Amino acid sequence: MEGLASHFLFFIGLTAAAAAFALLEIQVEGPNGWAANLPTWRIPSIGVGRWIAKLFPGRPLTGYHLWMLVFMVIVVHLQFAFGLPWSWAGEMRAIAFFLLFWVAEDFLWFVLNPHFGIRRFRPEHIPWHSRAWWWVAPRDYWIATVIGLALYAASRQNNEVIVLAARTVSHGG
Repeated sequence: MEGLASHFLFFIGLTAAAAAFALLEIQVEGPNGWAANLPTWRIPSIGVGRWIAKLFPGRPLTGYHLWMLVFMVIVVHLQFAFGLPWSWAGEMRAIAFFLLFWVAEDFLWFVLNPHFGIRRFRPEHIPWHSRAWWWVAPRDYWIATVIGLALYAASRQNNEVIVLAARTVSHGG
């Protein structure tokens, strides 16, 4: 099922999962984003290491976020544990889902959170994202979306791309 319906289902499923996870996280964090009031360990992004500062600019790495990330890495790879044969295409699609899921989940956390909403989706209201804000969204959204969509496109079966190219050549010649 590589047609339009499968792409539609992929993105509908991704959005539904992201919304459910965002609503759960709103219940856990409330108005205090980035686990500000949760009893979790924190590694500050300043002064510890360049990789943490690049991945989490202005935000600490928390135990809460680390274990959410690990959980989702496991979830997106369960397809292989349930019998889908591993392939590079499947791996790219799993990573694409992971990246696009987090962008959608984080954005929906703001949109669905009664303490924020779309009107407060601006860097002056979101200190944990404000250090890396590009235009209308956090830098992470832009990077993860571009990489996620590229991986999703690359995960399509090779024959789909070849058929498209063959049709283009035959009509253009």
